[in-house]
Amino acid sequence: MHEMSLCESILDILKDQAAKDSFTKVRRVAVDIGPLSCVEPEALRFGFDAVMKGSLAEGAVLEIARPPAEALCLSCFKTVPVTQRFDTCPECGSEALQVTSGEELKIRELEVV
Repeated sequence: MHEMSLCESILDILKDQAAKDSFTKVRRVAVDIGPLSCVEPEALRFGFDAVMKGSLAEGAVLEIARPPAEALCLSCFKTVPVTQRFDTCPECGSEALQVTSGEELKIRELEVV
């Protein structure tokens, strides 16, 4: 389960940010997980609680948002929604799509003290 290593990376980011911004406790971590990111939100939630124990983020709430995936059609030049990497353009049927969003895993917001 690679979500555990992702949670460890999140904790590293929190520690680095705490050193820079002088906070001692994280109350809430809001993340965006794109549907094409290959990250399972519930596995991340489980790993988050386990990894954060004993750290500045112990007891922090993990909020997960799932922004939609989109791609640019290189044939009709429209931005279209996609549900998987090899979708076809719903406008023109082309297979020439370039994913523009939906692969992200990013920390969007922190609530700290």
